[in-house]
Amino acid sequence: MVDFIDLNADLGEGFGQYKLGDDDAMLEIVSSINLACGFHAGDPCIMANTVDKAKVRGLAIGAHPSFRDLHGFGRREVHGIPAAELSNLITYQIGALQAIAGVRGCRLTHVRAHGSLGNMSDAKPEMANVLAATIKAIDSNMSLMTLPNSAAEAAATELGLSVVRQVFADRAYNDDGSLVSRKLAGAIIHNSDLAADRIIQALNEGFIYSINNHKVPMEFDTVVVHGDTPTAINMAEKIRARLDKDGIQIAPFTQTVV
Repeated sequence: MVDFIDLNADLGEGFGQYKLGDDDAMLEIVSSINLACGFHAGDPCIMANTVDKAKVRGLAIGAHPSFRDLHGFGRREVHGIPAAELSNLITYQIGALQAIAGVRGCRLTHVRAHGSLGNMSDAKPEMANVLAATIKAIDSNMSLMTLPNSAAEAAATELGLSVVRQVFADRAYNDDGSLVSRKLAGAIIHNSDLAADRIIQALNEGFIYSINNHKVPMEFDTVVVHGDTPTAINMAEKIRARLDKDGIQIAPFTQTVV
């Protein structure tokens, strides 16, 4: 059993006057956040406001870049992007948030790719290499938050970047440890008690059950809850309460990542 674990959420995913998720409530529960950088959601004011609130609470702040897909919320696959263009796309987003955080006396601790950019970089070494190399070029002290045993983890490790291994509380897994496609039934877990049970089991026993009821080995540094789902706040609260009950402290992963 671990002494502490990071609890993480994707935030800042509104746009202009449109709000998505209850960020203020989630900021009181989690220990680290991934902040949308404008390409799938978010805008400069939302980014700045969220950084201000995260700073006061001592949360680790990371960038959440995506494909340029505002209409599809970054969840549509984009193919054929040249490596240089993909690197520029990622740099643009991280750089925007880096500047907003910097003038507020904060530094970004990590990057977690959003949606299809994350899924594709987890599976495709050529995309993973671009993601990892871009992060290293921007700031080699930033970590890459990604799935364990993924192409992205391998690419980051090869380049000497620290890796924050993530487990999703609200997503179903395939037998190989990849995420079940959102297009399939059962891909999203809405039952908060079930989600909390899965996380506690993974911490205690080192595995999580796949959608086919197979044991998938799972070692992780952070528990991720998607902030845009209707059950997000209740789920995060349930997970935190269960961890507290078991004597596991909620704290930013930066306590262990060097």
